Amino acid sequence: MKITKVSYERLDLTLAVPYTIAYETIDATTNFILKIETDGNLVGYGCSVPDKEVTNEIPRDVINALDSIIIPYLKNKDTFTFALLLSELRTLLGKKSSCLAMVDLALFDLISKKAEVPLYKFLGGYRSSIPTSITIGIMDLVDTLALAKEFVTQGFNILKIKGGSDLDEDIAKMIRLHEIYPHVKFRFDGNQGYSVQESIAFVKATSAIGIEIFEQPTKHESEEHLGQVTGQVDVPVMADESIKTLTDAFRLAQNERVDMVNIKLQKVGGILSATHISSVAKAAKMETMVGCIDECGLGISAGLHFALSIPNIMYADLDGHLDLMEDPFTNLFRLEKGILYPTDTYGLGYRE
Repeated sequence: MKITKVSYERLDLTLAVPYTIAYETIDATTNFILKIETDGNLVGYGCSVPDKEVTNEIPRDVINALDSIIIPYLKNKDTFTFALLLSELRTLLGKKSSCLAMVDLALFDLISKKAEVPLYKFLGGYRSSIPTSITIGIMDLVDTLALAKEFVTQGFNILKIKGGSDLDEDIAKMIRLHEIYPHVKFRFDGNQGYSVQESIAFVKATSAIGIEIFEQPTKHESEEHLGQVTGQVDVPVMADESIKTLTDAFRLAQNERVDMVNIKLQKVGGILSATHISSVAKAAKMETMVGCIDECGLGISAGLHFALSIPNIMYADLDGHLDLMEDPFTNLFRLEKGILYPTDTYGLGYRE
């Protein structure tokens, strides 16, 4: 299939409920939707979500890349040479990971549509559903408990709690949540807010809870600190901000810094790169989770299809779309009692 036309749309989306993490408060997000048309009358869609902290991009970077690099490069290219296209674009785009992810997703959407299967089946179809956590940002205890009650009532059985700004408050919050919901699984994301000593103190104080995942408690710039935490606690420590490339994955594995990795398609440059990172994690016996940022339904659908396709992906944190207002990409998948299911529609599930 030859590419005949490439265009894009910018979506500035507001969150219904702003949330706070250790280093910022988020109340809106910008998504870019790439549309690739072909001579076979098939259309592929991809999503870019620039984030200064996660992807090292701002919206202007994506616009510049689209206008000056991506659109001119893709015209008249053969979609089935996607490995070549993505390799050359990686060189042209540099570290603009969400820009590369946007093209990657659109190409995989096209190819699986051509194969007339949902993308997760084209990629391997290892499973047909996966439970997801739902996130509670940093807020006071009363609001945390109220939101937890709402989510548990909706059927969610995995709660991811954000912290990292107040150790004592985080400990008290987790203990209280476990007291009220002893059968709920809890994950805790320090968002780089703790020192090594604080990380260890948090794990010791919450040992009775059985926290499932302890995510990125220390700064990503000080990777050895993450390794020190991993070596001194008995809960799985996960890298998030510390893993953005295949080289990062290899280094973390080689130095035994963490037990788990969080693969976000926007952060690593799409499905092809994510597959390579997953393979490194598997070889190193590191468990893998597919996460997200504030992505519309199209981006979340891509994360879901990838998570369903790979055997060693055991966890999902795909809730970034839930608070977005006026998201045009609904009904690409189903969320029932905390479990995500794809549809039978070809590709990523979207068609105009």
